[in-house]
Amino acid sequence: MMDSLRFVCLSAFSLTIIDLFLLSLCLSACWFYCYAIYAAITFFCRSHLIAQEIQPGVSILKPICGLDDEAYENLASFCQQDYPEYQIIFAVRNAQDPGIEVVQKIIYDFPCLDIQLVVSEITIGTNLKVSNLANATALAKYEILVIADSDIRVGRDYLQRIIQPLQDSSVGVVTCPYRSRARGYTTILEALGSATEFHAGVLVGRQLEDINFALGSTIVIRKQVLEVIGGFRAIADYLEDDFQLGYLPTLSGYKVVLSDYVVEHVLTTSTITDSIQRQIRWARGTRVSRPLGYIGLIFTHGTVTSLLFVIATGGSWLGWVGLGLTWSTRLVMAWVIGVWWLQDPTTKKFLWLIPVRDLMSFALWCYSFLGNTIKWRGQTLRLTKDGQLVGGELQT
Repeated sequence: MMDSLRFVCLSAFSLTIIDLFLLSLCLSACWFYCYAIYAAITFFCRSHLIAQEIQPGVSILKPICGLDDEAYENLASFCQQDYPEYQIIFAVRNAQDPGIEVVQKIIYDFPCLDIQLVVSEITIGTNLKVSNLANATALAKYEILVIADSDIRVGRDYLQRIIQPLQDSSVGVVTCPYRSRARGYTTILEALGSATEFHAGVLVGRQLEDINFALGSTIVIRKQVLEVIGGFRAIADYLEDDFQLGYLPTLSGYKVVLSDYVVEHVLTTSTITDSIQRQIRWARGTRVSRPLGYIGLIFTHGTVTSLLFVIATGGSWLGWVGLGLTWSTRLVMAWVIGVWWLQDPTTKKFLWLIPVRDLMSFALWCYSFLGNTIKWRGQTLRLTKDGQLVGGELQT
């Protein structure tokens, strides 16, 4: 027993500064994974009360540009709400946009609903999605606005559930987590990243302190709050408009609440190049919006740092123990958040690909520091230090 203890001590003292640094990164990643598990369990097990009498009128704003996969099914899900009073406003820039045909079919199939289509090229900034939202808001009848991307699908209880936090007058914005439906093998790793990395960060942030951003999957915001931050014009030149719609209200003293309702995100079938470009855009957008937090992600890349620790220690037993502990904790976190909480179908089926996804995530994280340009719908745009777009126009 004493010999074994002595061997452990000698092994620890023989570590170089690089070894100790990598070991510390492995331990910090394990802490992050464990805390994310705790945050998910805490969030999932809390009481979620629904007050049936709280049913204010709601205006749903849907910016449209082109055709997403399963576009009709996505949009139609918003027309099938078990909710007494709401309107839907679709906003398109181009009269020739192929999405208009789907919207017209939606209007025909749901004649009893208050559905309107706005076709307008009025632009208030570089981000054309925000211009679409501004054009739609002009027709909004109700105080509560619900913004959701066109590739989002919801259940019948969606509106009733997401407006519940607004019973608290200090809440200015409500946002929703999402699970992705991968369309084709090229989007599997992308969906895994959203479910088991991105949402882990969201849950940890919420547990440590109130979140100060929103997710594009759903943003519920009061008109009054939107006016306080300067309307859509205040975010019209930013890439991450969803982040700004959460961040700016918190600066004015409002709370952002993460709803317990999980929506579905239908990932569009794409090539590997398109998928990578999309993830680079998200990564660089996050980097400029939350620079310190983004740099801090180095402490969460345990899969990579544990591999480097094994290599740095020459394949020592301590290196392999560190790798086994880190990878095991990472997989448990992925299961708890992706499978148990989000019920994400991609994570359920491809949990074993988590190490591959983590290697890809680390590569994207490193690459995101090498420039400020993004590619979107054939355009090359540049991001300023505060996240604004320069050199072109961004479409939805």
